[in-house]
Amino acid sequence: MKLTPGKNKMNMQSTTTQPIWTPSAAQIEAARITAFAREMRARYRFAGDDYAALHHWSVSKPAEFWQAVWDFTGVIGESGDTVVTNGDTMLGARWFPQARLNFAENLLRQRDDTDALVFCGEGRVTRRLSHAELYVRVAQLAAALRQAGVVAGDRVAAYLPNLPETIMAMLAAASIGAIFSSCSPDFGVRGVLDRFGQITPKILFATDAYVYNEKELDTRDKLTEIVAQLPSLERVILVPYLHETPLLAGVPLAQTLAEFTAPFAHVSEIEFARLPFAHPLYVMYSSGTTGVPKCIVHGAGGTLLQHLKEQQLHGDIKPGDRLFYFTTCGWMMWNWLASGLASGATLLLYDGSPFANDGRLLFAFLAREQVTHFGTSAKFIDALSKSALRPRAEFSLPALRTVFSTGSPLAAEGFDFVYQEIKADVNLASISGGTDIISCFVLGNPTLPVWRGEIQCKGLGMAVEVFDDNGQPVREAKGELVCTKPFPSQPLGFWHDDDGAKYRAAYFARFAGVWAHGDYAELTAHDGLIIYGRSDATLNPGGVRIGTAEIYRQVESLPEILESLVIGQDWQGDVRVVLFVKLQPDVVLDDALQTRIKQTIRANTTPRHVPAKIIAVADLPRTKSGKITELAVRDVVHGRAVKNQEALANPDALRLFENLPELQD
Repeated sequence: MKLTPGKNKMNMQSTTTQPIWTPSAAQIEAARITAFAREMRARYRFAGDDYAALHHWSVSKPAEFWQAVWDFTGVIGESGDTVVTNGDTMLGARWFPQARLNFAENLLRQRDDTDALVFCGEGRVTRRLSHAELYVRVAQLAAALRQAGVVAGDRVAAYLPNLPETIMAMLAAASIGAIFSSCSPDFGVRGVLDRFGQITPKILFATDAYVYNEKELDTRDKLTEIVAQLPSLERVILVPYLHETPLLAGVPLAQTLAEFTAPFAHVSEIEFARLPFAHPLYVMYSSGTTGVPKCIVHGAGGTLLQHLKEQQLHGDIKPGDRLFYFTTCGWMMWNWLASGLASGATLLLYDGSPFANDGRLLFAFLAREQVTHFGTSAKFIDALSKSALRPRAEFSLPALRTVFSTGSPLAAEGFDFVYQEIKADVNLASISGGTDIISCFVLGNPTLPVWRGEIQCKGLGMAVEVFDDNGQPVREAKGELVCTKPFPSQPLGFWHDDDGAKYRAAYFARFAGVWAHGDYAELTAHDGLIIYGRSDATLNPGGVRIGTAEIYRQVESLPEILESLVIGQDWQGDVRVVLFVKLQPDVVLDDALQTRIKQTIRANTTPRHVPAKIIAVADLPRTKSGKITELAVRDVVHGRAVKNQEALANPDALRLFENLPELQD
């Protein structure tokens, strides 16, 4: 790929004149995507030698591109003679219809003594498994599942922290062709039942306790309730975490993991079931804040191929790299992290609060394990910037090459913090996609510059555009993020949606035959993307659309503000902007601070962005994956019931927004 290399550099003042980071010539040459682009140009002779040309080829010649990804990343299996049928329609395309593969076989291809998994549980528990040990443990667990009657298509569920055993359970289920689904143990009983109750699992993996913020939390009471209301369950397997032998008392159908696998201690090989490309692998869940969560079914082949493409080409993950993502098992980034095994990476697993010991525990773990790829949420970066910790001053991260950020838009100031306070010479890859596609539409690229506040590029093979209200593509203007052509990781469908009506309504109702993702976005002059928030949360004062992230960026730049949430309140035939702020301890929202907030917003955006009301609250409601829930707050303010509060990590926070006198005038 032909690019103009330059020195690694930062510019904290301008977002337009020069990039905040530029890869060196050596970094460009060493990147996996450079080798891929060189090989593809030689093979297919497409015009152009930059990333734009590579991307154009990838979306205009999808059969060539996706077969090339299969070959370049070394997928284990038979691809067949046909890459795609009905490739001109997003609702009828079928990828690799003759292919046979097994997802787990591709993740367990390595069987040596190098690290596969390194686990840290808030400093209390640290464990390490080699690739060889992981393979044998999965072999024994898979044999036990087969003996228990698990067959292809059965559902295996996990109510677990981010443990090595969670990875093992997924791999063992996938080796058989069973469908895996997970929730983290901070979910309440109703939240778990709203999810697992729809898919009727045969096996449930769980643990009796977990730790968060230095507190040991017993899950047995919740687990007993959950098991009692899941009549499909045949076995509950308790995984050790804080206790060497899990406490079984009171949990129906329960036995320990050791008891479950003991009869298969002699097993050291896995019988991988080679299945069709579209065989279901995962059931994922929508956030559920507006009703019972949708159960989104993802196929093994599409998930594998997308993750290999994203991790090896866009993320530059290579054999021996050490990949970390701060995530729970209730967020799709856990599934994305697990796929790193297919590229030969060591997975660094962390469970607990990222701010244990003021965040030093987490960064000490990453420094000790020489992390190469550090992934987290934009909210964590923002919170870290307002803490006392400055990782670059305290921890050496010489191997770190890439920082991933997702979950919500990363403000330009978040870019500054990463380069100033974590590491200057890294590719900051802000990425965006979602549970819906278990992957990304737009993401990073180790051979492209990073522009402050922007996602670097469209994903290869993803025909991403920004549409105006008339369905016309626009550039340097805000609109709807869409994808106009099929891609392999589209969902197979929704559970119990046999005619596909709910699936079509979710993504294809806005623009006929085009995936509308629900993000309010802009395609920039650099072919990058800016995400301004969810389309259904955009504000419309005076009929002008405003992305919530535009306001958050300004408000949260003020040191007094920990976090904020903004909604549009229906008022006197129009919509007025209402801003809620969570303040630093001992800070008061007085007239002077309100004036500073409004002046900051007005000076850096437009008068329409300035809130009509600013209200201080003690907490902001958020989903289990840490995203603030604007829609739930909007419903409370308007007197509407929030349908599924179990989807929230802190549902009690909603009471702070009920019947506020400030919003009555």
